[in-house]
Parts: sequence; structure tokens; C-alpha cells
Amino acid sequence: MHHLWARLGQVEQRVRSVVAARRATDPQPDDPHRGLYLTPEHVERILATPAKSWSGDGLPSADPGPRLQRLAEDFGLTELDVELLLVALAPDVDVRFEPLYGYLNDDVTRRRATTGLALELCGMPSAGDARFRFSATAPLVAGGLLEVQEPERPALSRALRVPDRVVAHLLGHDEPAAGRLVRGDPGSPGALAKRIGAALDSGVRLVHLHGAEGASRVALDALSVSGRAALVIDIADLEPDSVPVLVREAALLRAGITLGPLEKLEPARPERARLLRDLVRAAERVPLLLHGSGSWDPAWSQRAPVSIRVAPPNAEERTQEWRRALTAVSAEMPEDALSEAVGSYQLDTEAVGRAASVAAQLAAFDSRPVNADDLRAGARAQNGAGLDRLARHITPAVTWNDLVLPEPTHRQLTELSMRARHRDRVLGDWRMRPGGGRGRGVLALFAGESGTGKTMSAEVVAADLGMDLYVVDLSTVVDKYVGETEKNLERIFTEAASVNGVLLFDEADAIFGKRSAVQDAHDRYANVESAYLLQRMETFNGIAILTTNLRANLDEAFTRRLDVIAGFPMPDTPQRRALWDRCLGPQLPRSEDLDLDFCAQRFELSGGSIRACTITAAYLAAEGGTPVGMPELITAIRQEYTKLGRLILESEFDSALPKSH
Repeated sequence: MHHLWARLGQVEQRVRSVVAARRATDPQPDDPHRGLYLTPEHVERILATPAKSWSGDGLPSADPGPRLQRLAEDFGLTELDVELLLVALAPDVDVRFEPLYGYLNDDVTRRRATTGLALELCGMPSAGDARFRFSATAPLVAGGLLEVQEPERPALSRALRVPDRVVAHLLGHDEPAAGRLVRGDPGSPGALAKRIGAALDSGVRLVHLHGAEGASRVALDALSVSGRAALVIDIADLEPDSVPVLVREAALLRAGITLGPLEKLEPARPERARLLRDLVRAAERVPLLLHGSGSWDPAWSQRAPVSIRVAPPNAEERTQEWRRALTAVSAEMPEDALSEAVGSYQLDTEAVGRAASVAAQLAAFDSRPVNADDLRAGARAQNGAGLDRLARHITPAVTWNDLVLPEPTHRQLTELSMRARHRDRVLGDWRMRPGGGRGRGVLALFAGESGTGKTMSAEVVAADLGMDLYVVDLSTVVDKYVGETEKNLERIFTEAASVNGVLLFDEADAIFGKRSAVQDAHDRYANVESAYLLQRMETFNGIAILTTNLRANLDEAFTRRLDVIAGFPMPDTPQRRALWDRCLGPQLPRSEDLDLDFCAQRFELSGGSIRACTITAAYLAAEGGTPVGMPELITAIRQEYTKLGRLILESEFDSALPKSH
């Protein structure tokens, strides 16, 4: 900082000269009212005080590349601009300048330099071209380095102020006033990041990266390749006052700006697009890397960016992203365990960082290393609330051990989980679903009668993948007005694409039913709805499960696009026996006369009905203050038969009760 102190010393010498000249030409040096402002003796005492702040005592011997010189280069300042900036800066680093400026302003309350005083101290005429260095488009003001205050005053009487952030920067402090300063990983940039970094070095300043995920990481690495840090800002946080501050920060730090995701530029919020346009226009000297999932809209800016599509990261790149995030929070996991834990998640760079932070905090709470459950909890915590408004959110609380299913059905469920876990490698790296705009989604159909375990199986699959389950409420989807159902479905698919969860369409034949011959307008619009669904399911990147009680009700075009079809038959006798025992659970007190083998053989019930019977029996036992026995269980089964509309044979039920009954 020696360079800055030396330049301020020159400002002091000019102040001394102007003070001396002012005193020499003062027509009333002995005016008694002059003391109300500042006496000449007081001025002499101030000027006689040594400027210890830049005397060099205690300062580091090495000057880290004069910041003032860098500032002039980066903001396009002339030598006169630098002198004017130093005049305005002086009171912020040496309090002696405040009364001196008050004396020169002939007003002790005006302790900053005015435009007229600054021009005088720099030897410039007040009516010359130099006064226009304070205009709104001049580098000092446009760059946010100097504020011209009090616009109601005449031009030469307006006070000058250097923002605190600029003062701090010149004094060696670099805490950004806007955005979040992030540095990429210069050790392992991808080929695309290297290309973009080289383009930035050659003068490219506006780049648009679009892709489902990974674009923000490419932006960080590209800036790192170019030798720059990144000021990261979410477009939802962009405000009118923050645009010039953000550009100034990037220039001060010789960093680039990454902004996104651009899909948050909702048509209903046109002011966001205006802010983006203002930022693009203001950041002509600063690298600006925009990212999002969609294409660039020319209406966003008159400057056309270099638009580049970013391919989704493969499994190895995704694991390395998590590795970097864990290292940033001083956590670690074995490579194999990490890859297995996070393989099914699709998160961008920012979300991975937040998820790793949550995982580290969960582990620290229990004073143990980070494990896979912590990472899954952190990833689930990144799910936004948007889908919660359109679907019922279920946090899985069941596992494979809770399922009682035939072996073929169990095998199909494990295949579904396997497909979801390895889809990036198979569909992405190995290109087994190339071209045509097709997504990397995994679609499954669960077909079977009500109560056979379809919804519970979807919950188990979600738990195995470390995800939440979202059950679509058809009442929020189907609309009697033409086109509204498609809009509701589009909102669901859009929100689901940004959520690491399993989407469940229960009773899916209500919206995925067969197309019919067109007899009237209703048939035509119903077929349009089905056609839209066919196209949307083809491009879906998430995990979706459809359930139906009758597979024949679904359009064959839907079933062709399904990856897994699992049948859920009614349970046989051994399965019913296991279900009775599982549903009663280990905590419920049981009577010695409880005969589960008899119940399994005599009563053909689905798993859902068996669970309902055990709950009813538990209430009856609680009311009677006794363990659950055959009387309670038979009464519950009788009620379930009545609810299902089945024929009740009294002999069948009476034979199950003890003789005393």
C-alpha cells in the first residue's frame, strides 16, 4: 500500500498549496466571524501534524502490485480520474482532511471534497472539460467508484464520496459486498471449461450455458481456467440496486459473474428480465456467464451471448462434485461408498454444496463421520416446496423387509431401483437412449387390485434410492376446462424435474387412459390430452411410477414407453399368513387363542384389507382392555367383508371362534 500512501501525500501537498493561496488572497484575514468556520491558527496546527498513516512505519515492505494502478487499468480511468478519486478518498483514510476541506469549502459542516474543490486541487478549470469526469457515464461514476451527492445543489457544490467498499479494497480488504465469491477447481477442469476459459482470455465476455445440470460447475471451472474467481448470484436475488454493485465487485476482484438459473425468469415477472438486461449491458468489461436449463431468449438482451449446451455430468463427474463439496466442509468418505450413496441424485453445483453442508452438520451433531444416510438427508433437503403444492409428500418409512410379495414382483421392483441408480451410465455415458430429445427418466407401471401393495412398494423403492415420494393428487390435475389439465401436468413435470424424488400417479388410468375414436369435441380434446402426456413422458428426466387396478385400461402407447411393469396379484395363503403377522407387529399384545394360520387359509384378503382388520382389532382390544384374540380379529374381518360388499357366511365366521363364543 506504499503506492497509495505516496499518492495521498501528493494530495496533501496540493491541499497545502491551495490553503496557502487561499490565505494569501483572503480579503479579510482578521474577520472575527471567520473563527466560526476554522481559524488560520487551527489550519496551521492541522498542517503541522505529521501524516502517520502513510509514513511507512509498521507497513509491510512488499506492495501487492499497486491496487490503485490495477483499479485504473480495470475501470479505464485516466490519470485525471485517479487524481480526482484520491482527492475524494483522502478524508476516508486521514481525518485531518475533513477540517481542511471544510476550511476550503468555507463551511465547516462540509467535510468532503466538492466537485469544484476537486477540480481546483487538480489544477483544472471549473468550466473546462474536466468537470464532465463527474457525469453519470464517466468511468468514475459509471463504475461505482465515486458518488456525486446532493443533486439539488449547483454542479460545483456537490459533495463527492468514495463508497466504503472501494476504500476497503484500496486498503487491502476484499470481502465482497454482493454475491458469493467462489473459486473453481483449477486442477481438473473439463474440456468444455478449458475451451470457455480460453475464449474468456481472448476477449469473450458473455456466455450462456444451458443444460439440465452441471452448467454452473462448468462456469466456475471456466473462470478458474481464465485465472478468475466467480461472484455467484442466484437470479432470484437480483435487485435493481444490486446490479451496479455486482459489476463493480467483479471488476474490483478481477472476477467473473455467474448468474442463474435463467428458468426463474418467469413470464409473470417481467422485471426480472429487465434486471438481466441491465446486468448484461453494465457488464461489458466483466466476464458474465449465465446458466439455466433452457435456451437463450433474444428478448432478454440486445447483446447476443455465446450459447453452449452442457451435457449432463456422468457418474464419475457427479461423484467428484460431491467430493469437492465434502472437502470444502472438512468431511470425507471412501470413494466407493460416496459413489454408491449419491449415484441417483441429480443436483447442480450449488445444491451439492448445500447438501454436503447439511450432511456434515448432521454428522457433527452426533460426533461421527459423514455416512450415506447423511448425504441422502442433505440431498432430500434441497427439494423445493413447489412440488409439495401439487402432490402429497411422503417421507419413506418402510424397507424391503416390510414387503410381502411374490418373487417375480419383488424382482421387478429391484430392477426398477437398479435402473434408477445406474441410468446416468447406461443412458448417458453408453448412449443407450440417444437423440430425439428423449429424457433419462425411468418409468414403471404397478398393476394390481386395490390393497395389493402398489403404493407401499413405491415408497420402498423411494427409500432404497434415498428419495422422497410424491403422490400426485388427481383432483389438482384434472380440470373440466380445455387445456387446463395439460397445464397442471406440465407444472407437475417441471417441478418434478428439479426434485430428487419419485413421482407416483395413483389410479393413473384416470389420465393415462386409452384414446378413443373422435365422435365429438370432447373426444378430440381428450385425445389431445393423451398425446401431450405421451410426448411429456418421453422427455421426462425423473422417476415416475403409474399405478392402476386394471392394466387393460391404459393406452398401449404408454405401456410401450414403460421401463418396468410389475404385477401385483392377490396374496396366496403363505403370503397372507406373513401379512397377518407383519401387520399385527411385535408390540401389540396377542391372546393365546390367536390362530393366524386359520385366518390366512379361510379369508382371502389383500394386504390392505388385512392391515385394516388388524387396526380394527387393535381398537377393539384397547376398548376391552384385553390382548388381541380371535373374537376381535373375526369381528374386524366381518366388518371388512361388509365394507367390501362380500357375502358373509355365518358358519364360516362362527367356526373360527372359541366354543365358549
